[in-house]
Amino acid sequence: MQLTAKTIAEHLKGTIEGDENVAVSGFARIEQANKGELCFLANPKYEDWLYKTKASLAIVSKKFKLREPVPYTVVWVDDAYRGIAAMLDLYAAMHSVQKKGREYPSHISWRAKMGKGCYIGRYAYVSKDAKIGNNVKIFPQVYIGDGVSVGDNTILYSGVKIYAGCHVGKNCILHSGCVIGSDGFGFAPDENRRYKKIPQVGNVILEDDVEVGANSTLDRATMNSTIIHRGVKLDNLVHIAHNVEVGADTVMAALNGIAGSSKIGERCMFGGQAGVVGHLTIGNDVLLAARTGIAGDVKDGESRMGFPDMPAGMYRRSHVIFKNLPDLQNKVSALQKEVEALKGEKR
Repeated sequence: MQLTAKTIAEHLKGTIEGDENVAVSGFARIEQANKGELCFLANPKYEDWLYKTKASLAIVSKKFKLREPVPYTVVWVDDAYRGIAAMLDLYAAMHSVQKKGREYPSHISWRAKMGKGCYIGRYAYVSKDAKIGNNVKIFPQVYIGDGVSVGDNTILYSGVKIYAGCHVGKNCILHSGCVIGSDGFGFAPDENRRYKKIPQVGNVILEDDVEVGANSTLDRATMNSTIIHRGVKLDNLVHIAHNVEVGADTVMAALNGIAGSSKIGERCMFGGQAGVVGHLTIGNDVLLAARTGIAGDVKDGESRMGFPDMPAGMYRRSHVIFKNLPDLQNKVSALQKEVEALKGEKR
């Protein structure tokens, strides 16, 4: 593939500074790019690389101003991060392999309903009463349980397991190794403190445009449904427990854990290794920093940090004190000695 600066600028509705006919055939980070490659600048942290990169073409946010001329072509856009995302979408579309048909050996129950234009990879297993939409891609070694439904244009990568009765919407992407509908962690101790399993008879519902990262696990509800609403994006190794509800357009980075029956609002952003205890309500537009531990309800629009959590601004101020605790201890010890010495003099 080769794309010219003119084509890119037209696609992004940007403006060109330099040669509109320069062509690129690949993408690279600004600090690693070479001749013939396209890079971008959206983060001020990398601004100095504008003058060091060996790229042939750069997509740059209009908020930056060049301090000196550069030897390559620049496409100026309102938001370079969105711009490069759009170009990667275009690149992926041009290079995507449109798999169709069925590979053998694979199993499709005669009671399953398959849509048009699907791909079924080797050793995939589609159980009875499953309903598979149009243009669904089922890669090798995928398991789809009894009564599962999968919407149009969804991709199930190798090793995905969807337990019985779960529902996956349209345009979803489930990455390798993720498990949808495993049992919720429900056990009741008897009089001898031996744990008896509580049957988990609910399911998991993924609405449209959801993406689930590799080796993530979404547990079925004890009763009713664990619900992942439209547009949610989950990174790798995320655990969603039974009866959790995650609001639309929320994103969670790797190693998040949401305990049972908690409700997460819309448009939330959770950093890596954040955790929420059970039966809580997290509002809309909530931001959790990495490794934040939430032990109480959080209102709309709050930013939280720390374990246990506190408002982000308070945590930052407190962290300054935490770092200085050894010095403070030494000062307090010195003051104690001075006080004791003054007491001795008075006696």
